[in-house]
Amino acid sequence: QVQLVQSGGGSVQAGGSLRLSCLASGRTFSAMGWFRQAPGKEREIVAAISQIGDSIYYPDSVKGRFTISRDNAKNTVYLQMNSLKPEDTAVYYCAGSIRFAGAMTSTGRYDYWGQGTQVTVSS
Repeated sequence: QVQLVQSGGGSVQAGGSLRLSCLASGRTFSAMGWFRQAPGKEREIVAAISQIGDSIYYPDSVKGRFTISRDNAKNTVYLQMNSLKPEDTAVYYCAGSIRFAGAMTSTGRYDYWGQGTQVTVSS
C-alpha cells in the first residue's frame, strides 16, 4: 500500500519556525513536493524536489524562508519553514510523483498525497 504520512505543523507566532515531515511507504517517488491550501484559495506549490535533489523549486513567496530536503534512505521529505508569516497559514500537503515527466510545480504531476496538516501563524 502506497502512503504518504505527514507529521509536524501546528501553531506558531509570526517569525517562528516549524518543520514538516512526510514519510513515504510502498514505493519510490521521483519528484516530491509540498503544497498548501488556504480557505477559499486554490492549492499552491511551496516547494518541490527531484528524486536525487539536483532540482529544487520555490515560489517567490517562500524563497529564502522555506527549505525542502529529502532523505531517500529514510523515504522522508522535509519542509523547514522559518520566518513564518500569517499569510503562510494553510493546510499543508506533501505529494509524491511516480512519473518522470511533467512540471514539478503542477498538482497534476503528483499521484499520491499526504493527509494534510494545519499550519497556523498568528501575528
